Amino acid sequence: MPTPIEYADASAAVRAVYDDIKQSRNVPDVNNFWKYLAHDPVTLKRTWESIKEIMAPGALDPLTKEMVYLAVSVTNGCGYCIASHSAAARKAGMTEAMFGELMAVTGMANETNRLVNGYRVPIDAAYQT
Repeated sequence: MPTPIEYADASAAVRAVYDDIKQSRNVPDVNNFWKYLAHDPVTLKRTWESIKEIMAPGALDPLTKEMVYLAVSVTNGCGYCIASHSAAARKAGMTEAMFGELMAVTGMANETNRLVNGYRVPIDAAYQT
């Protein structure tokens, strides 16, 4: 089982990514996700660059992006991502009421998706694009 790579033990390439994460997020240290990805510096850098680009403000605001990420994490059963993106969504303004509705929508979407898949429901002509 790998162990986290701390800053003091990191290569120069890994330290550069850690420094960018800390500066971009204004945090004193990177979280465990990055410390484990650091075992593969290429994947670490690629993943950080992608997340930094995708999660930046755009057509969707940061709160919406975090809530989508949280919903997908719940669907995929990733406890680490659920914890991380719940915290990020709350920091971006998600209230308990918003979280409750998000979980209701996520649960309903998963239920109806599975029903559609099980019944092999054909797509209505009105929904074809």
